Amino acid sequence: MIHWSSSSIFRSFGFSNLVGWLRLPEVASFPAPVDGPLAWHHLGGGGFTSLAERYAGSRRIMPSGVRLSSVGANAPEEPPALPGDMESLYHVPVMPREVVEWINPEPGKLLMDCTFGGGGHTRRMLAGGAGVLALDRDADAMGQAQELSEDWPEDLVPLRTSFDHYPEILSEAGVYGVDGILMDVGVSSWQIDSPNRGFSFRFDGPLDMRMDRDAPLTAADIVNAWTVEELTRIFFDYGEERASRRVAQAIEKRRAVKAIMTTGQLAELVATVIPKHSGQHPAAKIFQALRIAVNDELGCLERALAEAHHWLRPGGRLVVLTFHSLEDRLVKNYMRRHSEPFVDRPEWPAPRPNTECHYRLPVRKAITASDAEQRENPRSRCARLRVAERIS
Repeated sequence: MIHWSSSSIFRSFGFSNLVGWLRLPEVASFPAPVDGPLAWHHLGGGGFTSLAERYAGSRRIMPSGVRLSSVGANAPEEPPALPGDMESLYHVPVMPREVVEWINPEPGKLLMDCTFGGGGHTRRMLAGGAGVLALDRDADAMGQAQELSEDWPEDLVPLRTSFDHYPEILSEAGVYGVDGILMDVGVSSWQIDSPNRGFSFRFDGPLDMRMDRDAPLTAADIVNAWTVEELTRIFFDYGEERASRRVAQAIEKRRAVKAIMTTGQLAELVATVIPKHSGQHPAAKIFQALRIAVNDELGCLERALAEAHHWLRPGGRLVVLTFHSLEDRLVKNYMRRHSEPFVDRPEWPAPRPNTECHYRLPVRKAITASDAEQRENPRSRCARLRVAERIS
């Protein structure tokens, strides 16, 4: 596991195109601290190679004075194919054309992909000539990111961390702005389709559901230890399941006899409580709720959104892909609240300027996948894409 110090990785020279980039020979890992301030420690002995660079025209200049090739000139015209067509095996990116259109990768831009997943979106950003900071808390995803960084050694930086930690990473590294932030908050196809990860009721496997397998809390811990009241709350709040209490009570009764340790055991139990509806497994909402609780998905998204305007340069775009109504509602309300120039209250004589207006909305409604994409990739059917652009 690699830790880092702020002064030796990134450098910023104070203006929008004077940005420091870094290059890591191996994946950096940033565990979530239990408490106290974040404390990253530099791994000496050449573990890091600082690529703090100053832009001069269309060329990068190393602090030592060594010139690199033109920005983006050494990037392949097309994203390099991952070994064994890994993009299709690991995760098929949703709305890749729309994401690229709105985040607009160009030479000289520094973009951040908060959830690397299978790297489909990152690869397209790199192909556009941008530098990319790729975050993901899943070690498997970081393995793919490391492979991709071998094809883009000057332009891709993989960092293993939960994406709500990006403010600490950028701040301590001395980066004062990025040109675009992508948050694709859906679970990856690889995670869903891997029985040993425990995300799906379609396979029998350990009741896990951790995106970061170093995290202490599993779905089995919740199912077997949380009270009926706590289970009812998460099933209702995170799964919007009307039978939440009946499911929680059935779990309490079953675990008193034998612990529920596999996805198959839980799915079978839930099916005895909730009748099967057409097109949806009875346990679908329960599994969604557990996954959100295990990974604090809504909390991570809310914290990451709250900080985005501090790190986007003027004109930079926040692009967010969501996959269920809870996430989309959170994003929609955040963007609307921070894009209205005026606010009004009944007790005020007139509307007042909104001091928290940080964005304009290039498109006010959510963007959905095309009919063709929905036919080719059924998991894109529930996706919603929203865009906000930072104003000065």
